[in-house]
Amino acid sequence: MTIWYDGRRFRVAGVDGAVPAAQYHQQGDLVWAEFAGGKVRRGSLAGTCAQDGVLRLAYCMVLDTGDLVTGRCVSTPTLLDDGRVRLSEEWERFSPLPATGTSLLEETR
Repeated sequence: MTIWYDGRRFRVAGVDGAVPAAQYHQQGDLVWAEFAGGKVRRGSLAGTCAQDGVLRLAYCMVLDTGDLVTGRCVSTPTLLDDGRVRLSEEWERFSPLPATGTSLLEETR
């Protein structure tokens, strides 16, 4: 599955209220994004896109408390019936409190 991420916007799926929204960019296999919203004042991620559309990314963000959060994730895409992309994300946070988890992101229009 070939997916071009440049210009796509994603946010956490199924959550009402203020949550971060990310604007993605792509050049070749290089992918990066900026995000903000909810408790995130500013965040960014950078990484690579494999030929199957899987993203391997590192991220950092500044929360509204001033805390800095860093980590990495692997995002696997699925095409939805309406043509949007859903990313199933397995993440690992390094600081301030190490943790692992999963998230679902969906493309917004």
